[in-house]
Parts: sequence; structure tokens; C-alpha cells
Amino acid sequence: MSAIARSSIRRSLLAAVFGVFAFVSSPVHAVEIQYWQYVFDTRVQAMTELIKQFEAENPDITVKQMTFPYADYQTRLIAAKMAGRGPEVMQLFYGWLDTFIAGRLIQPLSKAAFRDEEIERDFFPIVSAMKRDGQYYGLPTAVRAMALFYNKNLFQEAGLDPNKPPQTLDELVAAAKAIVKRDAAGNYQQVGIALDIARQDHNWWREILVRQYGGESYSADGSKVAYNTEAGRRSLEFYTGLQKAHHVGQAGFMDEGQAAFRAGLAGMVVDGTFRVASYKTIQGFEWGVAELPTHDGKRANFGSYFANAIGASAEGERLAAAEKFLAFLSSEKAMAIWLEKVGELPARRAVALTEANIKDPIYGPFIRALDYAATPLMVDEAAQRQVSIDMINGVLLQDQPIDDALSAAAAREQAILDKFKAK
Repeated sequence: MSAIARSSIRRSLLAAVFGVFAFVSSPVHAVEIQYWQYVFDTRVQAMTELIKQFEAENPDITVKQMTFPYADYQTRLIAAKMAGRGPEVMQLFYGWLDTFIAGRLIQPLSKAAFRDEEIERDFFPIVSAMKRDGQYYGLPTAVRAMALFYNKNLFQEAGLDPNKPPQTLDELVAAAKAIVKRDAAGNYQQVGIALDIARQDHNWWREILVRQYGGESYSADGSKVAYNTEAGRRSLEFYTGLQKAHHVGQAGFMDEGQAAFRAGLAGMVVDGTFRVASYKTIQGFEWGVAELPTHDGKRANFGSYFANAIGASAEGERLAAAEKFLAFLSSEKAMAIWLEKVGELPARRAVALTEANIKDPIYGPFIRALDYAATPLMVDEAAQRQVSIDMINGVLLQDQPIDDALSAAAAREQAILDKFKAK
């Protein structure tokens, strides 16, 4: 064999060998998409686990999780959109939907990939809050309800039965009075109930207490404020009266209601399912969960959720990958993991309504509440929330009369609704 022939064969063999190595070392993941959510430790940890499982099942797709502080999250999404490419899949609160549609941050879900009849058959009805003009714009992994967390140790110390949490608002006030402690100067050392309007108490007042007193927060289509009524006045009087009349708590005690509860210095706190994972780390005392106390026999609750949606800039293979990932996040498997890691309730009825979940001492009260929870349509959740916060702070901190505060809040929030409608 000639030297030229041998050289040619050698080159062919080397090419073949390097070709094999090139094939082996080439990236397995052909498509990369981004998933954005705000920073909340248990949610980030749960999503990290879900992404790991999704990538194992879909080796041709890489999902990069990006997280941002809650206060900056929407601003970062808008900036990314203006820069030309936002995330392929993003998290959003259901109350942000109209703002996100108006800002062209998201796109409607493909009816081929996400069939309406299957969504409405398998998910809790509150998922309909993600539907506009016949199109769904997102799906939740989990849904939320609210309940009463209570410190069994403080109940027992106050001579209360730790296995019988208050069933009515009158019983709640009585329990709080038995638990609260103040020093000689009147300063709170221990509160009967943590008051935290900036966290969940604005929802307790507007979406629950107003209904328990016989009213509604908004009209059925969400276009009119409906709480400037006798029911609204009485419910606001009850909530602010916990501090001003009954002296069982104080807004700002230990800065946050959840901090006071975790420290063992609050007998009760109204909070959501998302707090379960955090409270499970408490070691200093035993705590329990109960359905929210009723008023005149009326039950009410607030159902809400963060959904996952597909970004407006996703197209082609990135859109196909985003649809796969969203379908995975909306699967029964993902919901079971989310319940375990975060404590939020599965959005699919079949996963949530198991006998074990319904009877569970922690999750049961939340799951039962979904049967009578309301999920109002909102056009600007952050602005509407701030109205309630400012109203209650006006009563508690500035001694504003109940009627004046309520009337001013209703007018201010109606202006928000009218402005959005006029766009």
C-alpha cells in the first residue's frame, strides 16, 4: 500500500474517531427556555425539583429558572418584554391577568394543547379566573385558601381547649381576650391574634368578612365596587375593632403577623396554605389549623392562586417546549410534589380531594374551604390591594371614621376599575 493510501486511511479513521467524540460530547439539550417566578424559598425549591424531573423526561429541553424579589418581579418582566424577549414560561398571580394581557406579556394557550373541556372537568372552578374572551391564558399548579392558624400551647395556658379552636367570630374574640398579655404600661407582650393588613388581612376583610356580614366585594363581572354598604361597614368595624375596641392585637406587632406567630407570641393568625411549609419548621410549640370562624352561620373564604403562563415572545421550538413544560407543571405528578414541598393545594380536583387530604388536620380545613371560596375578578391586584391596606391603616393609625374610610376607599377603587375599562 502506498504512503498516500496509508495517509488517506489514517485521515479517514481520525475523522471517524473525532466524529464519534463530537457526537458524544454534543449537547443533549437542543432547546433552552426560561421560567421566571418571584423569590419565595419553598416555591423555588419545589420548582427546582420539578425542573429536574422534567429535564430527565425531556432530555432535549433545558429549563433555566430565574427568580426576582416580589417587588421587582413585574418590572423585570416588562423590561424583558421591551428588550425583545421575555421568559417562555412565567408565574403570575391570577389578579394580574388583565394587566399582563394589556401589556402583551403573555399569549393565550393553544386549544389543541390545552383543551377547555378537560380544564373545566379536572380543575377547581376558580381556574376560570384565567379565562378571557373564551381563551385560557394560564393554568395553576396549586390553589390557595385561607384558614385560622392557632397556637395550642397558648390556648392551653389561657384555660382554653387546645383541640377546640373558635368556630364563630364571637368565639374568636373571646379566645383572643383570654390569650392577650400587656405590661403595666399597656404595651403588648403577647397578642390574642396577629393583625397584618399588608399580608393576608386585607383579603380576610374584603373577600371573607364582607360576605359573612351579608355583602359582596365586587359586582359579578368585577366592574363595580360593592362593599360600600352596611355589610362593608360592619365587617370593617369588626376587623378594626380587634385592635381599637377589644384590644387583642396591634398592627405592626413584631412587624409581621407571621413573625409574631412563629415566635409563639400570637395566639392566632389568619393566613394561607402557602404558609404551611414555613410553619412546619416551628419547634417551640404545637399549632393547629381550623376553618375560618363563621358569622351568623355564614361561611366564606378566598380562593386564589399563582398560575403559569406562556410568554408572548415564545414561538417555534421554544413555544413547543414551553407548552410541554406548562403541561408538566399542570400535571398530577407536579401537583403532588408542590403540595409536599410548598403546602399549597393541588389545582386538580382528583389530586386534592383524596380522603387522606380531606381528613388531614392541616390541609383538610383548606380543602373543605374550596367548596365555598370566592375568587373575584380583578384588573390591578396590587393597586386594589393597596386601597384596602390604606383604608384600614387610616382607621387604625389615623382614627379615621369607619364610614369616611369605607366611602373613600370605594371611590378610589372604583376609579381604578373605571380607568381600566376605559382603556
